[in-house]
Amino acid sequence: KGEQPTELLPFVGNERQNMPNGLIYSVKDYIVLVEDTGRIIRDDKRGAISISSQHILDRLNIPAENWLTITTEFEALFKGAVGSLPALTDYCQHVDRKRRPSAANCQKWLSA
Repeated sequence: KGEQPTELLPFVGNERQNMPNGLIYSVKDYIVLVEDTGRIIRDDKRGAISISSQHILDRLNIPAENWLTITTEFEALFKGAVGSLPALTDYCQHVDRKRRPSAANCQKWLSA
């Protein structure tokens, strides 16, 4: 079993030289992404992915269409760890697993 981090990574903003370890966007941009996503998902709201949200998805290399599928069907798509294939490989080696769970769906939905 993988260990849960004792704390979450901080929001560190846009990529730059000497980048600290953390999430590559600001907390404000993250809140806008959550708001945009909620407005699209809810039937009683109108919405679209804004420019700032699209920038986050571009940095994460996730197409907007995939983002909407991931956010609405996450539990059906993924079982266990989720991430890039190299990250899944590292995780599985760390927890001494021979198989990468949900590797095909990670590759399909988490990359452009």
